[in-house]
Amino acid sequence: MQAVGMVVEYNPFHNGHRYFLNQARQITGADVTVAVMSGNFTQRGEPTIVDKWARAKAALESGVDLVVELPVFYTVQPAHRFAAGALAILDALQVHRVAFGAEHPAWDFPALVAAEQRFNQAGFDQYNATYATQFNQQLWAQTGLELRDPNDILAFAYTKAVLANHYPIQLTPVQRQGSDYHDRTIHGRIASASAVRRAVAAGTEFFATVPPAMRTALAQVDQVPDWASLYPLLRNQLIQAPLGYLAATYQMAEGLEHRMKEVAQRSLTFDDFIHGVKTKRYTYAHLLRMCLYTTLQLSEEEVAARVDHPYIHILGFNKRGQEYLHQVKKMVPVPLFTKVSQGMRDGFYNLDYRAGKLYQHFTPVEQDLKHPPLMIR
Repeated sequence: MQAVGMVVEYNPFHNGHRYFLNQARQITGADVTVAVMSGNFTQRGEPTIVDKWARAKAALESGVDLVVELPVFYTVQPAHRFAAGALAILDALQVHRVAFGAEHPAWDFPALVAAEQRFNQAGFDQYNATYATQFNQQLWAQTGLELRDPNDILAFAYTKAVLANHYPIQLTPVQRQGSDYHDRTIHGRIASASAVRRAVAAGTEFFATVPPAMRTALAQVDQVPDWASLYPLLRNQLIQAPLGYLAATYQMAEGLEHRMKEVAQRSLTFDDFIHGVKTKRYTYAHLLRMCLYTTLQLSEEEVAARVDHPYIHILGFNKRGQEYLHQVKKMVPVPLFTKVSQGMRDGFYNLDYRAGKLYQHFTPVEQDLKHPPLMIR
């Protein structure tokens, strides 16, 4: 069986995702579709609208054959680390074709990767601007192109990961359809995930934009999970923890712990906090990730250890997905499992377990320990 892989968040799974799934299968001629899906937090560090089990179930009932979890130490990262982690898992699963959506699928992404390597040799010295801003300034000067659209940024990151790691993976871009990624309004049957989440939060009509399996899960959402609800936990951590402890948090640098601690002292709401911490040096996405790292108390050493020793957690499969797992399982070079034991909870799976427990702030559903995989017939 030949597989096509996809790197997804499905936050939530909507009609655009179903269109992409069908296109990926048709273009590649694959026998089985494998989705590497973010767990309960997104790449930006935000909690997902429903938990990973509800999103995996919707994907399987909508045509995905196998869903595996992208671990939190790969998920909540900038695009290049997010992409590299996801492709490492797909490569381990013997998936050698990967489809992805792109706003500009005809762009020569290998040439853009080569351009970045030339720029890096020159260095970036604008310390009051983000790396992305400086990179796009140089990219525009050299090529007349800018990487602004989220899917194009990920397309660039996938290309970079394949080239850097010499993965035997063929990348297949698919033209993005329907609403713009950032569009917050529903205009038709294919809406952005942002627009769907906004409609769910507002209690307005969204049913036409998602397949039946996702409608059921979203209909049960009373309040969309967000950082406003988690802020008391973050604020308490920032106020109570010594500066030295905060400084050891993953990716904490340039004295950011001082700023976060000081702003937390005077900010009673998350909106006040995040706007108070924001500077030109940091994007909101970076700061949201830092909020999650801090709340989970992730250390540099913990993340480094897990990145060096990855694993594959199977969330669910149908008959084709099960057959594919049987075909490749002896060739998978990393631990592959379907159920989290107590020993795994306290051992190598601990970071994801902690993320799952944090997400249980929004749901009574046990996220990991002894949770069986989904089996769709």
